[in-house]
Amino acid sequence: MELIHRLVHYDLTSLEGHCFERKAARAIIMRGDKILLLYTQRYNDYSFPGGGVELHEDLYTGLCRELAEETGATNVKIVRELGYIEEFRPYYKPEYDLIRMLSYYYICTIDEQLGDTQLEEYEITNGMSALWINLNEAIVHNRQVMMNQEPSMGFSIERETLILELIASEQLS
Repeated sequence: MELIHRLVHYDLTSLEGHCFERKAARAIIMRGDKILLLYTQRYNDYSFPGGGVELHEDLYTGLCRELAEETGATNVKIVRELGYIEEFRPYYKPEYDLIRMLSYYYICTIDEQLGDTQLEEYEITNGMSALWINLNEAIVHNRQVMMNQEPSMGFSIERETLILELIASEQLS
């Protein structure tokens, strides 16, 4: 899969040291000008459904599990790979100096109806919900949050907005 972009968190002075690696699979699901995203109240941002892949899972299995949990999506089919983003950030666990996050993005289709979600406790606490939103509205919203440097802003907003803008530019081509 092709590298789309590499992001290095501004707090990192070096990429050397003990690094934890995490892989995530994320879905891009469009219906006309609407995209299925997760809105998280705590961070006031839109992000792609998907997330961390467990050690026993391949990327597709992890993607299907995360979509079912976060959106209730069923019958996930990958249309094509978009690419991946490599991120380096500080890591909160003392035995590591940094985390290398690899987010793999897939353009997918799902069944028309979304079922019940099975959100984790922290996702519920953070006010996460799945919704269909106009692609450009999501971009404008996330850009505004970043421009204002809202105190609640999460680390992932830059990555997610970059992918939203890539999707928007591909649709214009």
